[in-house]
Amino acid sequence: MRIVSLCPSNTELCAYLGLTDQLVGVDDFSDWPEQIRSLPRLGPDLSIDLKQVEALKPDLILASLSVPGMEKNIEGMDKLGLSYTVLNPNSLEDICNDLVTLGELTNKKQEALSLSNRFRKLIQEYREISDQIPEKPDIYWEWWPKPIFTPGKTNWLTEISELAGARNSFRDVELASVQTDWADVVKRRPDHICLAWVGVRQNKVNPKIVQKRQDWDKLQESPIHVLEEWLYCRPSPRLMTGLVKLAAILHPDRYPSFEGEDAFLENER
Repeated sequence: MRIVSLCPSNTELCAYLGLTDQLVGVDDFSDWPEQIRSLPRLGPDLSIDLKQVEALKPDLILASLSVPGMEKNIEGMDKLGLSYTVLNPNSLEDICNDLVTLGELTNKKQEALSLSNRFRKLIQEYREISDQIPEKPDIYWEWWPKPIFTPGKTNWLTEISELAGARNSFRDVELASVQTDWADVVKRRPDHICLAWVGVRQNKVNPKIVQKRQDWDKLQESPIHVLEEWLYCRPSPRLMTGLVKLAAILHPDRYPSFEGEDAFLENER
């Protein structure tokens, strides 16, 4: 098959199912695995060059609605008469289901079922550990610094937080992504601050931006963790590696140590 992926998480789903060699084009932000870096780039995920997509004559276009603004790509493909599959995961279970959906579309159903079972098994292992932690710290996740965006109740990072023995500070807001302000964050008094700015490399995230905000002194006892956005902001199986890392940071005495390896290393392509 000739597959086009319009966002990083879809590209990563393909990689875990061993479909990297069938990808013929990806969005500008897809950067994993290394083998895809030489593929034609189709523009940023919010502004895909759909004429270029059409020219690649794909058998399967993997679109997404995981980021606000991606609707424009869908509308454009409809105008061009292109056939596509839309993935829009918000929960860990959604990601499992998307793996199976992609497997069914690409004759990789058994591989997809095996991977989704391993995904669920790891979730259960971490849930059992989390259930034994009586006092869970609150985490403030920052996806974007200005304006401030943070995940809400219906986002996978609320689940990741809970599995890592913690709680998302914005778990009470019935949204996947919440635009808020710093005063609201301060009022919630998180125990940890996790910075994972979407599309920004870890070494480019500056915690001093947070420390210069008004009333920072009220939170200065809360440690800031600068984390890899690709382990926390993309709805793909790489989130499980993010979970293993976060749990080891928050509760090193209860969870396995993080050795820097992919949680599904044997499935990498």
